[in-house]
Amino acid sequence: MLIRNVEVAGRGPVDVRVRGGRIAEIGPGLPGAADVDGRGGALLPGLHDHHVHLAALAAEAGSVRVGPGEVRGGEGLGAALRSGAPGEWVRAVGYHESVAGELDRRVLDGLVPDRPVRVQHRSGAMWFLNSAALRAAGLDGDGRLWREDRRLRDLVPPVPLDLAAVGRRAARLGVTGFTNADPHPREGLARLLSVLPQRVLVMSAEGPVKLMLDDPTLPDPAELAFVVARSRPRPVAVHCVTRVQLLVTLLALEEAGPVAGDRIEHAAVVPAETVGWIRRLGVTVVTQPHFPVERAAAYATDVRPDDRPHLYRCRTLAEAGVPVAAGTDAPYGTHDPWAVMRAAVERDDGEGITPSAALDLFLGAPEHPSRPRRLSVGSAADLCLLHVPLREALDVLSAQTVRAAYVGGGPIHTL
Repeated sequence: MLIRNVEVAGRGPVDVRVRGGRIAEIGPGLPGAADVDGRGGALLPGLHDHHVHLAALAAEAGSVRVGPGEVRGGEGLGAALRSGAPGEWVRAVGYHESVAGELDRRVLDGLVPDRPVRVQHRSGAMWFLNSAALRAAGLDGDGRLWREDRRLRDLVPPVPLDLAAVGRRAARLGVTGFTNADPHPREGLARLLSVLPQRVLVMSAEGPVKLMLDDPTLPDPAELAFVVARSRPRPVAVHCVTRVQLLVTLLALEEAGPVAGDRIEHAAVVPAETVGWIRRLGVTVVTQPHFPVERAAAYATDVRPDDRPHLYRCRTLAEAGVPVAAGTDAPYGTHDPWAVMRAAVERDDGEGITPSAALDLFLGAPEHPSRPRRLSVGSAADLCLLHVPLREALDVLSAQTVRAAYVGGGPIHTL
């Protein structure tokens, strides 16, 4: 394939020849008939979403959205949950307490008594079931199930997963790769995800071993260090969304000894005094810089005042020399990396970064998330072609600038 008249790394117009899934030549006036006229648009490495939950993202299409801004109050929540036929299972996602307060079996029974209902909290950590759902699943209790996804898979009706649609939508955004970050990948997940046109790395099955931390069951540093050491020589990716989880993780990595590829996922709360420690360990932070923007109203009430200045640091980490990359965390955040980039730039809490740095958050390779890929001879032809030069794209950071995407030189999206 020969792509003519594109801008590469700010240089252009040049032509790019792809052969055998890799870039074979870059230069002006390459011989041969053009397969694609780039019309002066920028040609970039394809975007890679470094933290996403693909099966859950596909399941969202068969779910009712009940988050803030989608429904309001108990009456609105009840109406949304009664949208299907009586007796049919309802799967709802995105719930937050700001919608209608705390949920449990009793509250849901008052809203929807005539069909099985399960509602997922926006964090993805908690499911709420009404009595009809508990009976159908053979369960008892107050209807609050914490970290029970694996158990529920065997007890509730499956949701159709149109992963091909997920792949098509991502391709339109210029996404050519994903890192699936489920802590306990379901059996056969890699096969299930093989319908995606993008390249996919499944954590724990390959790449880093995902370690899930929750404050109520938090191991002490020595216990976590033992788990980390047992995972070696593979790197680990440790889920850290609280201050204490980060501190335990850093102590454990110090004791076990960090290895190349170790990651801290989310790094939701990073006290200033830990930044140098993270840098010294050489650990990559894969964060969600958009959450303080997407969830500003909720964080203003849900997050402790002494934690608010330290949320989802980006600029501070980068300036300190900490390797940083980003993932959408979809479906628990937006699926659009360009929206994440805009939020990362527009933050008004001192953590905003430049548009170029925001783009780099999604240009790293799966195994090296913080090292932005650049187009060069010999590199994989996973490409994102824009309608406009890079300077104009950085001004808007919008998926509307994406014209085509290629994986190994093969088109997965074209306009």
